[in-house]
Amino acid sequence: MGIKHSRVFWMVLFVLTVLGSKPNAVAQVTDSAQVLTLRDFHRLILQYHPVASQAALLTEQARQELRMARGAFDPIISSKLYRKEYNGKEYFTLWNNALRVPTWFGPEFVAGFDQTQGQYLNPENNTPANGLSYAGISVPLGQGLFIDARRATIRQAKLMQEIVEADRIKLINKLLLQATKDYWDWLLFFRETQLYQESLELASFRLNAVKIRAQEGDLAAIDTVEALTEVQNRQVLLEQARLNYNNARLMVATHLWAEDQVPLELQESTIPAILGSELTSLPQDSLQHLLEIAKVNHPDLRKLNLKGQQLQIEQQFAADKLKPKLNVEYNVLQSDFYLNSDVLERQHMGANYKLGVSFSLPLFLREERGKLQLTKAKQQTNNLAFVQTVREVENNLLAAFNEWQALEVQIRLQERMVQNADVLRNGEVIRFQNGESSLFLVNAREMKLMEAQLKLYVLRAKYAKAKTLLYWSAGNIEVDE
Repeated sequence: MGIKHSRVFWMVLFVLTVLGSKPNAVAQVTDSAQVLTLRDFHRLILQYHPVASQAALLTEQARQELRMARGAFDPIISSKLYRKEYNGKEYFTLWNNALRVPTWFGPEFVAGFDQTQGQYLNPENNTPANGLSYAGISVPLGQGLFIDARRATIRQAKLMQEIVEADRIKLINKLLLQATKDYWDWLLFFRETQLYQESLELASFRLNAVKIRAQEGDLAAIDTVEALTEVQNRQVLLEQARLNYNNARLMVATHLWAEDQVPLELQESTIPAILGSELTSLPQDSLQHLLEIAKVNHPDLRKLNLKGQQLQIEQQFAADKLKPKLNVEYNVLQSDFYLNSDVLERQHMGANYKLGVSFSLPLFLREERGKLQLTKAKQQTNNLAFVQTVREVENNLLAAFNEWQALEVQIRLQERMVQNADVLRNGEVIRFQNGESSLFLVNAREMKLMEAQLKLYVLRAKYAKAKTLLYWSAGNIEVDE
C-alpha cells in the first residue's frame, strides 16, 4: 500500500474513531430488539408480582377482620329445652326462647317466649298454659354506657383497615424501589457492554491498520504487539461487561410474572429503554412539598398515628372499666306468643312486667387501674416512636434530595470531562498519524475516554436511583400509568 493509500486508510480510521466514541453515543440496536420501558416494567410488577398480590390480600384480610368485629352486633336467637322424667313421673319441662338485639349506642333489645309444665316445677318458672312472652330493653347506666368491648373492637377494626392500607403501600414501595434499582443497573450494564463492544471493534480495526503499516515499514513490528494487547484487554473488559449485563437481566427477570404466578423470562432480544436517566431539576418548593406529603402519607408515620388512635380507644375503654356495673332491664309480659292489642297500654305495662337491676364493683380495682396505666404507657411509647420516626423520615428525605442535587452537579461536570477526554483522544490520533505520538498514547487516551464515559453512565444510573429513592423517602413511589 502506498503512502497516499495509507493516509486515506488512517483518515477513515480517524473518522470511525470520532463517530464511534462521541460522549453520548450508543450503539444502534437491531430492529428485532424489544424495548422494555420502565413504565411497562412497573405495570407488570403491580399486576402480577406475588408480593403485589400479597399486598392486595392485606386489604381483604382487614375487610374480613372488620366484618368479624361487626359480628358482635349481630342479633342472637337462642332456644333451650329441658325435660325431666323419673319413675314414670314428669318432673318438669322447660322451654325458653330469647332474641337479643345489640345496638350501636349501648342498650340491648330483648324479646322471648317461655313455656313450662310439670308436677315439680319451680314456682318461679310457672307460666300460663299458652306460655309467657316478653319484650323489653336492657340499659347499662354505668360501665358500658358510652363505650364497651363491642364498640371498642369495631372502632379499632376500622382503624386497622387504614393501618393495613399503610402496610400495603409500604410493601409496594419497597418492591418498586428494589425493582427500579435493578432496572437502572440493567441499563447501566447494557450501556457498558455497548461501549466495550464499540471499543473492541475500533481496536480490532486499528490492529489491522498497524499490521499494514508495519508491513510497509512505516511502524515498528512491536507496535502490532501493542495493538494486539489492547484488543485482548478490551475483549476481557467486554466479557466482564457481558457477565454483569446477564446477571442484571436475571435480577430484572425475578420481578416479572404472568398470570397464575407463572414466572417470565427476559429474552436476549429484550433491552432496557435508553432514555429515562436524563437530568430533571426539581422545582424550588418541591422539597417542602415532599416533606409535607411525607408527614401525612408516609406509611410508617401513618401507622404510628393510627396506632395512637387505637390506643386512645383502648384508654377510653380502660377508663370506662373503672365505673361500676349498673344495668337496668325492663320487660313487659303477656300470656301467649302472639302480640295482644292491650300489651302497650299503660295499665297493662304497669301490672305485667319483669324488672331487674344489677350492680357490681371490685373494691380495689387493681386490674382495671393496671390496665389503664399500661395503656397510657403504651401511648407514651407510641408517641416517642412517632417523634423519632418523623425525624428519620425528614432526614432520609433531605439526604435523598441532597444526593439528587449533588449527582446533578457531578453529571454536568462529568459530561464536560467526557468532552475534554474526547478532544484529547482525537488530538492524540492526529499526532499519531503525523508521526508525533505513539500507539501506546493513543490507546491510553482512548481508555481514559472510555473510563470517563463509563463513569458518566454510572452517575446517570445513580441519578435515576436517587430520584426513585427520593419519592420512596416521601412515602410513595410515583408510577406512570
